[in-house]
Amino acid sequence: MDKKTLDLITIGRSSVDLYGEQVGGRLEDMGSFKKYIGGSPTNIAAGGSRLGLATALITRVGDEHMGRFIREELIREGVDVTAVTTDPERLTALVLLGIRDEDTFPLIFYRENCADMGLTEEDIDPEFIAKTKCLCATGTHLSHPNTAAAVRKALLIARETGAKTALDIDYRPNLWGLGGHDDGENRFVASGTVTATLQSTVGLFDLIVGTEEEFHIAGGSSDTLIALRNIRTMTNAILVCKRGPMGAVAFRAEIPESLEEGETGLGFNVEVFNVLGAGDGFMAGFLKGWLTGEDLSTSLKFANACGAFAVSRHGCTPAYPSLEELEYFLEHGSQTSSLRKNFLLEQIHWSTTRRTYWKELTIVSLEGMHLESVPANGHDASRSVEQLKGIIVKSLLSAGSSGNHHGVILPANQSRSLLDETTGQGLLVIRSVGVIGKDTLLEVENNCENLSEWPLEHTVKIKLLIENDSKGNFDDQVASLKRLFRNTRRSRLNLALELDFETSEIDIRLNVIKSILKQDIVPDFWIFNETDDSELGFFNRIILDKDPYSLGILTLDQGLTSIEANDLSRYTDAGSMQNGKIILWNGLKELLGRWLSGNVTHSVAEKEISEWLKFHSNQ
Repeated sequence: MDKKTLDLITIGRSSVDLYGEQVGGRLEDMGSFKKYIGGSPTNIAAGGSRLGLATALITRVGDEHMGRFIREELIREGVDVTAVTTDPERLTALVLLGIRDEDTFPLIFYRENCADMGLTEEDIDPEFIAKTKCLCATGTHLSHPNTAAAVRKALLIARETGAKTALDIDYRPNLWGLGGHDDGENRFVASGTVTATLQSTVGLFDLIVGTEEEFHIAGGSSDTLIALRNIRTMTNAILVCKRGPMGAVAFRAEIPESLEEGETGLGFNVEVFNVLGAGDGFMAGFLKGWLTGEDLSTSLKFANACGAFAVSRHGCTPAYPSLEELEYFLEHGSQTSSLRKNFLLEQIHWSTTRRTYWKELTIVSLEGMHLESVPANGHDASRSVEQLKGIIVKSLLSAGSSGNHHGVILPANQSRSLLDETTGQGLLVIRSVGVIGKDTLLEVENNCENLSEWPLEHTVKIKLLIENDSKGNFDDQVASLKRLFRNTRRSRLNLALELDFETSEIDIRLNVIKSILKQDIVPDFWIFNETDDSELGFFNRIILDKDPYSLGILTLDQGLTSIEANDLSRYTDAGSMQNGKIILWNGLKELLGRWLSGNVTHSVAEKEISEWLKFHSNQ
């Protein structure tokens, strides 16, 4: 039985990257930051997972919010966290980064006695290492005796158990004590100590990857060819030298007379927006090829493409492509050198790197629930509609513990207390911001002003009312919808679009959907009013043609008390399409009325609501 259940284990740094959002400004002047996972081994593990490799990370994180963030993000990225140890004494490392211009990328490392530098030999489990086909180390953890001992132990076990070994030199001088806190951006300081340390380990690797400057420090010479030849005397590893815009070259054996004689792969001419983390994306791409049996040329092509995505986007791990995105790019390329401005690539990237996927959803809609809408024989003044909603949410959370996936739709003006109660609990939280065609466009857009303040797990719901006589207003409605769609994407929130047609004419309905998609408006969820299977098939094919990764179609039958999410697999081979149901709260009117009147206790109401949810979940 093959024990190699992992393709790749990386070992070393893990941190939280706080990326300045204001491009072109000094780090001193940044007004806001985006939070991502970071650290070279962490980035490589996540990037490899996105490309389909089974990856794991060996590191330490702090016993605090940032440590939990790293662990949870790794899980979302599909990285095995078995060997991510929580350090009770040290804080998780932080990095502050900015994009000043094409050549200047200031960064500050907050790594004084940080958690990942607490890694020791005791953290290395031989049985876990034996599961991998490759172990990848990075240079920073060779800078301290304790972490270097842990890395060396892991490498020796990997080699003994038949795994390949790889080194990303990843030279950061100030992490070796060769620069001040203000010198994080510096990529090269000559040091005999660093050179000797690296040279004492290069014989343990089958693959060594670095920039020209990194090979200079490893090879002990500022002449790249001499440095490579020096390293070649110590190891038979494949040497991959990254040369920035000139691409990368690989050497299997003796170093030739010129770098240009090395093996190369297809390169890509893209706008350089952000170089930070590009090398880790490159490494993930190369390992994808190297570990799946591709030749060096193909592996370098994968690496160059992944590096191209990284330099064209904000962030490190968030910038790396999924396998679907990489394959599309290699087949079709991009008509713009600024990859982050290529809508099709960005749509694939968004859809294939989602934070969460849901299956067998049961969602309760609490839109329109107010005191006047609940029939009650009298009203107990101590009870309120907000309390009612809280009981329903509590029942949803309880039902979710059974393994089913649940969600709730709340109005835009929902009280913060209930929003706080629903958030971070595993519920799909959908917040309705208005109806385009009923509310004024200004009202709807005002409700979306502060989307950047919403939790990332929340979904924005917009309803578009298409009236029979609204042809003249439709263009304005779509223009408003497009602004709102872009706002949701900037805020990294999913969008659920409900289309409410007055007409039943299929051609009009289809043309509306086509018009929306033609404007590059691609909701994550679609909600329709009354429709039949035939119409749904048409809707589905149109949507999938533009967005094969849609989370699904939900249909509203006005004559029923639920919104049924149809099984789209009957129309397509996309078996991952969303299935589930949204239940209207109206089905609870009688019970809720009795509760408001004081005739039912909290516990009885919770029990009956739970039974109601269970019934609908099993339909």
